[in-house]
Amino acid sequence: MAQVKHDVKDLSLADAGLSRITWAEQDMPVLRAIRERFSREKPLKGVRLSACLHITTETANLARTLKEGGAELALCASNPLSTQDDVAAALVVHFGIPTFAIKGEDKDTYYRHINAALDQRPNITMDDGADLVSTLHSSRAELLPEVIGGTEETTTGVIRLRAMAADGALRFPVIAVNDALTKHLFDNRYGTGQSTIDGVLRATNILLAGRTVVVSGYGWCGRGIAMRARGMGSNVIVTEVDPLRALEAVMDGFWVMPLLEAAPLGDLFITSTGDIHVIDATHFQRMKDGAIVANSGHFNVEINIPALEAMAKEVRHPRPFVDQYVLPDGRRISILAEGRLVNLSAAEGHPASVMDMSFANQALAAEYMVRNGRTLEPRVYGVPPETDQEIARLKLAAMGVAIDQLTAEQAEYLRSWEAGT
Repeated sequence: MAQVKHDVKDLSLADAGLSRITWAEQDMPVLRAIRERFSREKPLKGVRLSACLHITTETANLARTLKEGGAELALCASNPLSTQDDVAAALVVHFGIPTFAIKGEDKDTYYRHINAALDQRPNITMDDGADLVSTLHSSRAELLPEVIGGTEETTTGVIRLRAMAADGALRFPVIAVNDALTKHLFDNRYGTGQSTIDGVLRATNILLAGRTVVVSGYGWCGRGIAMRARGMGSNVIVTEVDPLRALEAVMDGFWVMPLLEAAPLGDLFITSTGDIHVIDATHFQRMKDGAIVANSGHFNVEINIPALEAMAKEVRHPRPFVDQYVLPDGRRISILAEGRLVNLSAAEGHPASVMDMSFANQALAAEYMVRNGRTLEPRVYGVPPETDQEIARLKLAAMGVAIDQLTAEQAEYLRSWEAGT
């Protein structure tokens, strides 16, 4: 296979990456079924697609699917610490996909890689955090006339895109893959819940049983984290700004209180909100010695790390992915994975079986956008309900789970309004 443009750490890692990609594929039957259809029908033939995603084994199987569908694909990382270098090498060597991603890359390299993915003048964008779309609109606007539309994977990215649309700044339609039921009800809750705890444990090797875990944000990601922390024996406190979510957390059996009240109680703090400075200097000032702070939101701004740096008299590095800040009074506060996505920075991200549905949505959303994007207004759209239903049906079939179907009588009853008591 001819060498394609790339910037990865080490191409000699490609065989190891291929083995892990193949392992993940075993647990992605829905995406595999879509890839088989894409291989026959080529719905993305001739479409230039630039994707800014976490470069993991699961993403590699999405990339294979898009290429089988005929797309001319270029990949870059959506987070400086989430890249799996062996996977990036395998994408270049074994699948001939231009890939620009190196684990630990600095900010300049990160944006150089984004621009490298955009250099192919995309017709479709595929984002995990909206950095491709943001860069297109801010510094590569000359490429916008060639863009049909895009897709977005994350809560954070959808928030950014809706803000752009509200300001009249968004120039092409984008499908909010995150809003698909087969994405956020499963990926956000079960995937984030498990993988966040996995990242914390790999970075620290602490025992969660008996500790107090403070979860900031009770969206679907926060729900999953709180659920899994409680399952490991932790006492869980939820902090929220939304009264409905706070009420739900109370009804789910969690303590709910302001973060300032939780700060002196928590042993482990995990943010998952999509907002800035959720944990700030005022909270650090009240934390106990040995407190550990991690982020599971897309960007590292949820924790005000510069404020903590200004407060500290010393910074230690006792373990990989652990920065321990020593305050003037001797208290130690540890930040995991530089405040970036702990599940992808210190671990491997979501399990393949849940990403199977998320990336099935990405593949089908790209196909939908190729077919319909030119007729859509420049705003954020949901995944078509029939796509959600089809992915759920395929997933159940792959799991060997059968469900009932409405009888003709039941279907007619649901369509009627005359029948009553």
